[in-house]
Amino acid sequence: MRQPRTALVHDWLNQQGGAENVLAEMHGMFPSAPVYTSFYEPGLVDPAFQRLDIRRTWLQRFPLWRTNHQALLPFYPLAFGNLRIPDVDLVLSNCSAFCKGVRTPPGAVHVCYCLTPTRFLWMPDAYLAGERAPVWSRRLLPPLLAWARRWDRNAAQRVTQFVAISRAVADRIERFYGRPSSIVYPPVEVERFTPTTDVGDAFLIVSRLIPYKRIDLAVRTCTAMGLPLRIVGSGRAEADLRAVAGPTISFLGRLPDRDVSVEMARCRAFLFPGDEDFGITPVEAQAAGRPVVAFGSGGALDTVIDGTTGILFREQTVASLGDALHRVQTMRFDTDLLVANARRFNRENFRRALLEAINNCLSEHGRPTVFEG
Repeated sequence: MRQPRTALVHDWLNQQGGAENVLAEMHGMFPSAPVYTSFYEPGLVDPAFQRLDIRRTWLQRFPLWRTNHQALLPFYPLAFGNLRIPDVDLVLSNCSAFCKGVRTPPGAVHVCYCLTPTRFLWMPDAYLAGERAPVWSRRLLPPLLAWARRWDRNAAQRVTQFVAISRAVADRIERFYGRPSSIVYPPVEVERFTPTTDVGDAFLIVSRLIPYKRIDLAVRTCTAMGLPLRIVGSGRAEADLRAVAGPTISFLGRLPDRDVSVEMARCRAFLFPGDEDFGITPVEAQAAGRPVVAFGSGGALDTVIDGTTGILFREQTVASLGDALHRVQTMRFDTDLLVANARRFNRENFRRALLEAINNCLSEHGRPTVFEG
């Protein structure tokens, strides 16, 4: 038995986040596989990507992607739809947007690890809430989105097997694409975190500061209650957040990983107010021995055990989050249970589960399966 010839596909490489961490793990599983992506900026992602065989589309020639890749919406279907993968057995896409639409060679199996069906296509109201888009662009968006949704749904039918990152994403894949999927949780570097008894009074957020993350809800709630909140991260919503923040809110900017680990271990509780596809940071907080206060929707339903490793609040309102913050201050949490729950999402479990899903799909279609280990 030999390892299948494999190509990896990723939407874009102009930022470093959870999707890029998943790509790095996939490449560790298939170290000889080239990576196909729309564009790539080495200075904006992990330097380790410079050692990979990264193949870019003609969108690399459009300078706009460096500052506003969303504006290239009409071009992604063209770029990925015309991208031809050479003769391989397996195409493994790591997709939150359009890369699922690549053309695979005859007989190849395409496994799509779906981070989410494209948010700004299928959930535009939630995605655009808080964004300052010009009036003219909002008028042009409906017909453009309708066309892109048709393309996206058709592209999804060419995928051999979908693998979702959470129950919420599996439900969206069924709802928007009419396709079933298995679930494999993303990898989290839980070993990077160590609990401590030196716990402070402040709550913590670690996030990109963009509107749909709903950091504003945490800022307004902690300001109203006079509770200390430390915010790690940066993004285009920072100015708006500072404008509504009271004196108990601290903006720390981006921090090195080692400093984030310390902040996680010392916080009173970690706040996760958005509706996320999965959410790696709540798992990291639990690995550091700290409870999570999360909006009870999306990926948090998979990662936070209500009343045991944190609290799930039911409405994205100051009153609902405020009640959860009051409750979490009166509760005691078992550090061992927090760490054990986080370890369910470690990198070894991710690789094992994804290999199983890939092998099942390859075997069903008569292709060579993947060596374990």
